[in-house]
Amino acid sequence: MNKGLLVIAGPCSAETKHQVLSTAKLIDNIGGVEWFRAGIWKPRTMPNQFEGVGSRGLKWIEEVKETTSLKVMTEVANPYHVEKVLESKLDGVWIGARTTTNPFYIQEIVESLKGVDIPVFIKNPINPDINLWIGGIERFLKSGNNKIYAIHRGFSFIDNGKYRQTPYWQIPIELKRLMPQIPIICDPSHISGKSSLVSDIAKTSVSIGFDGLMLEVHNNPDSALTDKSQQITPKELKTLLNNIRIPQNPISNLESINTLRGEIDKLDMDLIDIISKRMGISIELAQIKKVNNIPILQINRWEEMIRLRLELAGEKNINKEFIKEIFEKIHEESIRIQGQ
Repeated sequence: MNKGLLVIAGPCSAETKHQVLSTAKLIDNIGGVEWFRAGIWKPRTMPNQFEGVGSRGLKWIEEVKETTSLKVMTEVANPYHVEKVLESKLDGVWIGARTTTNPFYIQEIVESLKGVDIPVFIKNPINPDINLWIGGIERFLKSGNNKIYAIHRGFSFIDNGKYRQTPYWQIPIELKRLMPQIPIICDPSHISGKSSLVSDIAKTSVSIGFDGLMLEVHNNPDSALTDKSQQITPKELKTLLNNIRIPQNPISNLESINTLRGEIDKLDMDLIDIISKRMGISIELAQIKKVNNIPILQINRWEEMIRLRLELAGEKNINKEFIKEIFEKIHEESIRIQGQ
């Protein structure tokens, strides 16, 4: 089992006492898992869906704490939830993506936890806004709580491809750069939306350098009342953890890596120079269009241009969506410059 990786595991929802305790005992027997998680208040999109068992589920989670070696946590979204969790002496809480989106909700929870030395795990907001995430974290830090963890659970886009939520690794990586003191936990279950994709997301996050994993684990996922498709079994959890390798060797002194990094730096400088020249040509185009009363946006030209770029990307075995996104950003900036 991998030492140094903080692992949180448990069902999406606490459904019955038997389900909670049996799942927890199976997880505890695996080893390498520090925290047990289970939601008892479930924020659902539609009102007729299962919204959790409520406060009575706290007794079941308390029993997990008493009968296993696991620390226990649940999700909180308001001061009432916090009050009940503190009465039950749970070890930690997490804040869901929908709650993180609203600074009013976050501040209410901060106030209700003021003076309480308890770990708080904060999921990123659903929309890809790093400032909302940082703002939620900073509100807790400002209150004096330094036991704060960030949870990367993916972001919602119009098209999330094969995932339930797009990983969009750029944002948690940027969070790590801006707030290096905050450990980042990955939630592969919500990112993937499918149990078959959980392992790959988990491995990617660990290879990037994330500090832990939050995994939805159910003793019988097919019968789960919430998110059955993304939950894995305790047996699958054991296999996943056994197959994860945490990067150990420092690379700063490896000559071959430093050489390649130097080549990348040089190419990046060349890219910036090329983009600068391209934008200069866009300014010249804008002046010609203005004199001749020609619209800035030439949609046929844009469609032909992007078609040719994507064809070339295919020939070079480069991901076409990646290239399309790059040129859309370049075109957007070019239009902005020409419109000034």
